Amino acid sequence: MHSETTTTIEAGKRGEALSGAERRERVLGILSQTQSLVGLVLVGAIFAILSDAFLTEYNLLNILRQSAVTAILAAGMTFVIIAGGIDLSVGSVVALTGVIAAGSMRDGTPVWAAVLIALAIGLAFGAVNGVAVAVLKIPAFIATLGTVTIGSSVALAYTEGLPISGLPEAFTYLGQGFVGPIPTPVVIAFVVVVLCAVLLRRTLIGRYAFAIGGNEKASFLSGVRTTRWKITMYALLGVLGGIAGVVLTARQNSGQPTAGAGIELIVIAAVVIGGTSLSGGRGAVWGSIAGAVLITVINNGLNLLNVSPYFQGMFVGGLILLAVGLDWRNRKTSD
Repeated sequence: MHSETTTTIEAGKRGEALSGAERRERVLGILSQTQSLVGLVLVGAIFAILSDAFLTEYNLLNILRQSAVTAILAAGMTFVIIAGGIDLSVGSVVALTGVIAAGSMRDGTPVWAAVLIALAIGLAFGAVNGVAVAVLKIPAFIATLGTVTIGSSVALAYTEGLPISGLPEAFTYLGQGFVGPIPTPVVIAFVVVVLCAVLLRRTLIGRYAFAIGGNEKASFLSGVRTTRWKITMYALLGVLGGIAGVVLTARQNSGQPTAGAGIELIVIAAVVIGGTSLSGGRGAVWGSIAGAVLITVINNGLNLLNVSPYFQGMFVGGLILLAVGLDWRNRKTSD
């Protein structure tokens, strides 16, 4: 009788410890995912004080327009990083899909068909990344570092290093037009972000992203088809890369073979700043979007203050280091 009572008490203590750990992990998750929003409010308030032009309607719409492409990519990157992966090739996908869409329209392809071609190429590119990572077991960093070179080279070869201009007005509307008072890229980004947020929180792909990122081996043993779902997540990011390529090309009114160069680092930074853990298993789409807007706000505010663009990267880099440091601290605390 005494041993049974002792066992019951010990089990209760273990249950309390487990629930305490779960509560602590939940709190850390909430804090990490709201840090970008808090930072956005604080940075915005500082620039509003320092510059009268910051809170004007024109400037705020400009910030949203400039954030659109990064936000679209960050929404997809969130899935990949939550699942424990990373994709360095999104910039080349943006360039490749953009120039092929532009070239297709130059050759007489209707706008809607050119857009579908861009999305199909993005899908294929993402699927190749997924196969390399999930099937061939190549580390994500190495696999996507290889495909970024391939994508960039194909874009340059396709255009011979020259921009493709003379795009139809119906296409440039996707990057330069307005839906009421809101820029079209912002509307497109909003729709993409909402859909991705629903997918992450309400569907199997989101549930399995968290499971795979938390413990891939345990997920596989519990019946999750980890290979298939990882390929799906990379393919999703590829499609969003195609959308981003279309929007950026339409905004620039030309297909640029170097468009999107370096944007992968900005996207990854936005996701990390938004509270998604680089070790996987934790994150939120809305946090990533707040991170994307925060980076844009910093660059915009520094431009208004006439800070040299050569120094602006230092501020964003410092923010990335801070976000990674907070992520590392949160992981140590949860452990």
